Amino acid sequence: MSLKAILLADGDRPRASALNESWPGWRDEVELVVAADGGLRLAADLGLAVDLWVGDGDSLGAAGLEKLRASGVPLVVAWQDKDESDTELALLAAVERGATDITILGALGGRRIDHALANVALLAHPGLADAQARLLDENVRITMLRAPGPDGWPARIVLTGRQGGLVSLVPFGGRVEGIVTEGLRYPLKDEPLEAGPARGLSNVRLGDRASVSVRAGNLLIVESPASLSP
Repeated sequence: MSLKAILLADGDRPRASALNESWPGWRDEVELVVAADGGLRLAADLGLAVDLWVGDGDSLGAAGLEKLRASGVPLVVAWQDKDESDTELALLAAVERGATDITILGALGGRRIDHALANVALLAHPGLADAQARLLDENVRITMLRAPGPDGWPARIVLTGRQGGLVSLVPFGGRVEGIVTEGLRYPLKDEPLEAGPARGLSNVRLGDRASVSVRAGNLLIVESPASLSP
């Protein structure tokens, strides 16, 4: 059974109206909302009630933590000297509570590009072996397709979005083998993509559904609602 969760990170704050326009249904059937430290501020902007807060508190401060504790929201407080980011800890907390479908908001932009890059890399986290996660912003949705699948067969994902929207395929961590696409202007038919060359950039949806399958490797799928003629 799938349990959908939203994770709030402390990067740029997307607007609810823009998310609704670009990614209809992004908050449908969500049962768990986890805030990673300063990502708590995003909850009010989006009209979300936080079920769990995770972090070291450096973004909220002692007063902010006390106010949050008094509100009754459960807290998982970490030491500031730690190996994991607050967003990573929040992601693992969501998985521990049964989340199998996780949308991460506020993971991009912000003042530090290293945090944004680390958040993209979280999509390859071993803790997501039995879950699917994505980074979502007003103008981008980023998903990692990891292959082979649990049964040893190619991994496949169906992508829903507007006709004419952009879909870029970016190898992550090395060569990706056996890519097959459907519903995109420039098809791949059991072909590889190498890390480095930009061959997979700026494909275009031919309709409101497309799919990508991969036989081996990790493939970042970067979608934009920007429209080009299909």
